[in-house]
Amino acid sequence: MTLKEYIAELNRQYQTGMAREHSYRPALKQLLSDLLPQLTVTNEPARIDCGAPDYIVSERTNHLPVFFVEAKDIGDTDLDGRRQHKEQFSRYRRSLPRMVFTDYLRFHFYAEGELTDCVEIGAERNGRIEPAGAKEWAKFKALVENAAKAAPRPVSTPGELAEAMAAKARLLADSTHKALQQGGREDAVGGQGQPDSQLKAEYRAFRDVLLHDLTPEAFADIYAQTITYGLFAARLHDPTPEDFSRQEAATLIPRTNPFLRKIFQSIAGYDLDERIAWIVDDIATLFLHSDIQGIMEKYGADDLHADPLMHFYEDFLAAYDTRLRHSRGVYYTPRPVVSYIVRAVDSLLQTRFGLTQGLADSLKIARSIPVEQSRDGRTTDGLKHTDRLFHRVQLLDPATGTGTFLAEAIRQIHAKFQGNEGLWPAYVKTELLPRLNGFEILMAPYTIAHLKLDLLLSQTGYQPAADSPRLHVYLTNSLEEASTRQRELFAQWLADEANQANRVKSLTPVMVMMGNPPYNGSSTNKGEWIMQLMADYKKEPGGAKPLNERNPKWLNDDYVKFIRLAQHYVERNGEGVVAFINPHGYLDNPTFRGMRWQLLRAFDEIYTLDLHGNAKKKETTPLGGKDENVFDIMQGVSINLFVKTGRKANSALGKVFHADLYGRRQDKYDFLDAHSIDDTPFTELQPQAPMYFFVPKDFALQAEYDKGFGINELFV
Repeated sequence: MTLKEYIAELNRQYQTGMAREHSYRPALKQLLSDLLPQLTVTNEPARIDCGAPDYIVSERTNHLPVFFVEAKDIGDTDLDGRRQHKEQFSRYRRSLPRMVFTDYLRFHFYAEGELTDCVEIGAERNGRIEPAGAKEWAKFKALVENAAKAAPRPVSTPGELAEAMAAKARLLADSTHKALQQGGREDAVGGQGQPDSQLKAEYRAFRDVLLHDLTPEAFADIYAQTITYGLFAARLHDPTPEDFSRQEAATLIPRTNPFLRKIFQSIAGYDLDERIAWIVDDIATLFLHSDIQGIMEKYGADDLHADPLMHFYEDFLAAYDTRLRHSRGVYYTPRPVVSYIVRAVDSLLQTRFGLTQGLADSLKIARSIPVEQSRDGRTTDGLKHTDRLFHRVQLLDPATGTGTFLAEAIRQIHAKFQGNEGLWPAYVKTELLPRLNGFEILMAPYTIAHLKLDLLLSQTGYQPAADSPRLHVYLTNSLEEASTRQRELFAQWLADEANQANRVKSLTPVMVMMGNPPYNGSSTNKGEWIMQLMADYKKEPGGAKPLNERNPKWLNDDYVKFIRLAQHYVERNGEGVVAFINPHGYLDNPTFRGMRWQLLRAFDEIYTLDLHGNAKKKETTPLGGKDENVFDIMQGVSINLFVKTGRKANSALGKVFHADLYGRRQDKYDFLDAHSIDDTPFTELQPQAPMYFFVPKDFALQAEYDKGFGINELFV
């Protein structure tokens, strides 16, 4: 198509007096297609309605986007995007590397969000559109050809990569949300409306199985994060990065997780909703043209981060939506904290339970479990039972996140095989994977955990065979029981995943619970099952009377629920260790007195290493120096170790050991690296009724204080 032909077609529509911007779309599509025969120019109304630019110019072979065009009506007054188009244009400039804004006559070319050039190939005069001269036409063709040939500018720093990924993920979330609002798609060939889209079926599945209060907007966030960060993780471990695409990413998902493979095969295949496929391909283009391995090497290893994949997720989420990061309690646990906790568990297993190999111990025990679909009126649950062998040291991280604690457990167990590396692969298959468990409710961290743990195991020398067990990291809500009813296909994949997690919840004799559960004081995670368990913490010490508190809302914080969950698992098992890092408020807040008493009743020994750093209380060291948090949060935190050997009398209360760690963040990291539970200077406390504080208190003047009267008595 020549310039003369293009202008003639515009005039044909323009002079009807009824033309709008969409009237001119076929002419511009034809013009671009003729100028760029090696590429595909797509103008798909369904995509446009879901937030895509009007035209997507892409490679013919792999469909990866090259540049995008957004068209407005002829004579548009805001082609610079400073007024009525500001939000849309800004979103595109932030998210898409090469963008053209046009009113079919004026063309503004952008690269990496910056205006690079402008050209005008026609103008309206006296009710007609007149073509520009040969010079402008030649410039236009050169600019179009340059846009088609120029590769996106590779990002060079982790910060740039996080921002670029976050911008594209926000665009994907917006398109996904709009697609969900539309409901079913129109069939591309027959024009028949489908009753519903695969995308909407996936949303219903997540809402039904995992997050019952999930909104379409929140699902779009989950979906965008999962795809974006999943593609990133796949690209990071791609042995052939020169031809990376979303199709190849699906082949890089470990076989140890059939559910995740199905998810990414859906993303990679023809089932991916065409209304969002364009932005998924653009995300793949970003990774194709960037040296991801080189960028991530710049992170290196330091006292805070042992693994760049897990660290980068926090940076990505902060760039994507800081509020979402805070609401989900997503924070990377510092390496020294994780190492100290895992080493503490290893030591406790050896010294308190006689397991000489600690976390690496492979001793098995027999446990009675119910037989599904059986009946026996003599048992309490009405089912027949049979004995089954389990590993005694069953580990569970109930809030796995990106797999930080499980990864550290693998590292420390692998270190015990120094000099016996040949035994490692068989040990992993039969003695490690069957007892390494994790639960995670968010898709993106769950994806990262699987990819990370699979990579870590391969680095230690383990290669899964066709009959190898899957990683027991499940996508499930730790605080709920799974449903077993039949569902549509995608929901059934999710339900199968939840049902496998339910076997851990109901049958596995979990001995070790460890991790960094979420902190969320305004939690909406209030399922009936966990709230029934929480009722014990909402009673006065002794468990006979309801807690005499006007508003015990802080007991509903998620971290409290996870401590209660861990107590439940260990009490059911009869022995075990709970090792968490969480806010330290429960140690001395009067509202938590019933919780503290319940923990004293359930456990033989309780160790609390108070890391302080409470900016809300403006904590300082005992000498008035600066006291910093080990996280970038306001709440002070503590490492908490609860030990139940089964040897304590049921009527007795456990012992409490306490230590304080004040100072600068780096000093705290250094201490945790240099010490273990065995040489941490713990002091035994004597918790007293009615508060049972888990911090040192001076009760020397308690008797005299009690002779006084309360303020409430003063005004009687």
